[in-house]
Amino acid sequence: MRTIATRVQERAVTTPAVIALREKDLGIWQQVDWAGYWDFAELVGHALIALGIEPGDRVAIHSENRREWLYADIGTVAVRAATVGLYPTNPVAEVGYLLKHCGAKVLIAEDQEQVDKALAIEDLPDLTHIVYVEPRGIRNRYDDPRLLAWPDFLALGKQHRTEHPDAVSQRMDTATADDVVTLVYTSGTTGPPKGAMLTAANVDFAIQELVERGGFTAPPPSPRDSVLSYLPLCHVAERIFSCWFGAGAGVCVHFAESIETVASNLHEVQPTVLFGVPRIWEKIAAGVQIRIESADPVKRRIGGFWLRRADWIGDVLTANGGRHTAASRAVYAVGWLFCYRALKDRVGLRKVRYAASGAAPIAPEVLRFFMGLGLPMHEVYGMTENTAVATANRPGRVKVGTVGEPHAGVEVRIDETTGEILTRHPGTFAGYWRDPAATAAVLEPTGWLHTGDVGEWVDGTHLRITDRMKDIIITAGGKNIAPSEIENALKASPYIKEVLVVGDRRRFLAALIGIEPDTVGHWAQQHRLPYSTYADLSAKPEVIALVQTIVDEINGRLATVEQVRSFRLLPKLLDHEDGELTATQKLKRNAVMRSFAELVESMYAGGAR
Repeated sequence: MRTIATRVQERAVTTPAVIALREKDLGIWQQVDWAGYWDFAELVGHALIALGIEPGDRVAIHSENRREWLYADIGTVAVRAATVGLYPTNPVAEVGYLLKHCGAKVLIAEDQEQVDKALAIEDLPDLTHIVYVEPRGIRNRYDDPRLLAWPDFLALGKQHRTEHPDAVSQRMDTATADDVVTLVYTSGTTGPPKGAMLTAANVDFAIQELVERGGFTAPPPSPRDSVLSYLPLCHVAERIFSCWFGAGAGVCVHFAESIETVASNLHEVQPTVLFGVPRIWEKIAAGVQIRIESADPVKRRIGGFWLRRADWIGDVLTANGGRHTAASRAVYAVGWLFCYRALKDRVGLRKVRYAASGAAPIAPEVLRFFMGLGLPMHEVYGMTENTAVATANRPGRVKVGTVGEPHAGVEVRIDETTGEILTRHPGTFAGYWRDPAATAAVLEPTGWLHTGDVGEWVDGTHLRITDRMKDIIITAGGKNIAPSEIENALKASPYIKEVLVVGDRRRFLAALIGIEPDTVGHWAQQHRLPYSTYADLSAKPEVIALVQTIVDEINGRLATVEQVRSFRLLPKLLDHEDGELTATQKLKRNAVMRSFAELVESMYAGGAR
């Protein structure tokens, strides 16, 4: 069976000196070629066998994006075990739940912070070894017998390879299509995370469709392409672009130093393929606005003029499936000379030939903004349970506001009664780990997967998602409202970061709104409005009035029943560790409503604004 491990091994043989990975060390980009990539992954495999890992066992990885994450992933798959990724931001309680639920035997932890989380959990009977990558604060201070330093772990692998040189290759030769290669835990927006089992066959189908057949990019990705790895690698979307694109097409992967340095790393790397969740694209768009507003008067006028031209170009591209007209091409060519080239270079988007947004709905206004700047934007759709293979907007056939057309070999239908989207193809997962009831609830015996998303067809070809079934609001008047469309429209403003529309069984819709601290802070400075903290800024009457103008503008586009008639600004940034966001920055709606129940009730007790 061909796996991601055999693919990396093949590249180590056919193109050993080609650069596969780049990562910064002490400010300098260090390079790893395909031969080195496979050498480290093979050492990990041997070390795992030496530690007693058998086919079907689980190996957990708790780390930021870095080379060792991929070495551990590929090495684990090579010995027919399953990788379990943990989000770096997972608090102790979640780490304990995940490690115990999956029954991991080995944990590869990045540093003292992640090691401490594991050591704080008492009841982990299956966990026999904790391998730590960064020694600072750990070596000579901890005496837990399970601890093993990364260099010692690799040395164990070298010794095992010397004594049993064919052990890893023998495991690889016996791999089957049904081998579970990874457990990807869902974000847990409505309950405890569930471990989706993806098999070798699932991943191979995804690589064939998304990479080799160019299901996303046209032409398909190649060793000439580069990506920046910055979203959590335990998320299936980042695994596609950082691991499967590399193994399947030889794409060079650059690891961002941290999520905080993405902006500077983008500028340094200038990737050719870029994937982002909506929050990332909204953040970049807000940054562009701040950059232009902060420029000197001449540059500000020039930038403002060409951004208005970009709005028109975006509208033209939207109307033409992402294709230019002669007029829009001419205007863009002039704008490229005076504005767009320099702007895209500074933001790190100058070389991007394919850009995608997925994992959550995005406002069409954000897509049009980037399209107007010359970025080939495509909204795509998939989920963990179908190995992220469902639909995509294809170059030249983009319909903004939709998630595109089904991939080749993918069946998509919409339930006539509920409107739910169902998919069926060889990438459909094997089920939820240790949860047959949850599996049966979403996976029909005929192979149809219930996505939980509500959608409709546009022009008979493109799929449009209206909302999650569980999020649909039914007002006191009996009207069904999809809150995500209203929320995304509001979040298209650079001044708004988070929105939660409420109103189930209520007489009107209201919203909890979180401001974007960077852009609102910049606005406050321009208006000489002093503030000290986020809470102080959110409480300013002037800021509330600013948000009111945005709400009023969006309300003008909506039917009366869909209008937000009252809102409150959140007094704090929502946080994963507080249980208000998932690790992928999705709102946990019920948790947020519980945390701010008094604000919600105040909107209805006081009536509409």
